[in-house]
Parts: sequence; C-alpha cells; structure tokens
Amino acid sequence: MKFRALYLLIATAVLLAGCATGPSVTRTATDEVTDLSGRWNDTDSRLTAETMVGSMLSGAWLGRFVSEEGRDPVVIIGSIRNRSSEHIDATTFIKDIERELVNSGQVIFVAGGEAREELREEREDQQSNTTMETAAALAAETGADYMMQGVITSQTDAIEGKRATLYKVDMELIDLENNQKVWIETKEIKKLVEQKKASW
Repeated sequence: MKFRALYLLIATAVLLAGCATGPSVTRTATDEVTDLSGRWNDTDSRLTAETMVGSMLSGAWLGRFVSEEGRDPVVIIGSIRNRSSEHIDATTFIKDIERELVNSGQVIFVAGGEAREELREEREDQQSNTTMETAAALAAETGADYMMQGVITSQTDAIEGKRATLYKVDMELIDLENNQKVWIETKEIKKLVEQKKASW
C-alpha cells in the first residue's frame, strides 16, 4: 500500500512538472539562418532567389535588349515546378523572385497566373459597374518580352543517422516571341544532417 501511494505521488509530481513547462520561444531576425530540420526553408528560398535574379540581370541578354529596343524588358514568371522529394511551397520562392526583380529597377515585371486572372476579372467588372472615366481599359495590358521558368529537384542519401540532401534549382529565361532561351542558371544547396543517438 505504501509503495502504491509513493508511486502515485511520484507520477503526480512528474505530470505536474510536465504541465508546468511549455515551449521556449525566441524571436530572431527574419534574415537569420535557422535550419532545424535540414529541409528546404525560407533561407534557402531567399538566397536562391537573390542568386538567380542577380545572375539573370548580369547576363548579356539584358544589355543587348536595352540597346536594340531602347527600353527595359518586360518579364513575367511562369511555372516553377517542384520535383523534389519533399513538399516545397513554390509560392514563397516565386514571391522572393518577384521582390528581387521589382526592386532591381532593371526590368519591368508584370503579374501572371492567378493574379493576372483576378485583375482581368476586375477590369471586366469595372466595365459594367464604374464610370467610363474611372474604368480600367480593356486590352491595355503590358505584354511580356520574356518568361522566367524553373524546376526544383533533390537527391537524398542516408545511412545510420546521417542524411545528405542536394537541392538543385534550374532556372531559365525564354524569349516569348521566338522561344529562344537567353539565360540559364543552376543553384545547388547541399545539406548534411546527423541525428545524434541518445545517450542514457
């Protein structure tokens, strides 16, 4: 009977101790590298976008276009496919690329995909529900000269608590008029994760 009472007392103490402790949260800078799982994360997305856009804007195609056309090129982002072994939200990566393109001031960036469709619906709606003076004109979109496309792949090798993952991001810029690829770049990120064994 004494052992049972002692057991209940210890179990209650352990339970209360477990309830008393909660997660520890520390705020960090958004540009600080936080790699907990070794999987693709926000830092990988941001750094890859910076590298890709920097490479694209330093390519020979840009100077040639400005020289021939006398204006900045218009760029739209097409599909960026995730063919890696894990779930990667391509939307975050696309937004990082958009930010870099717009802030560069070297190209004109136009909306594509769902955003473009939403804008078209709004213009159609304005034709019936707003005054002629304030309604956005139809068929007045800025056409893109180039489309940026890409794919994310990965390869993983693992053994005895160690995992090495190689992420490969391939991007290209294509002339919409003649389908010529004017720029191609690859960015690789390799991560080694070691799961330490518990020592008791």
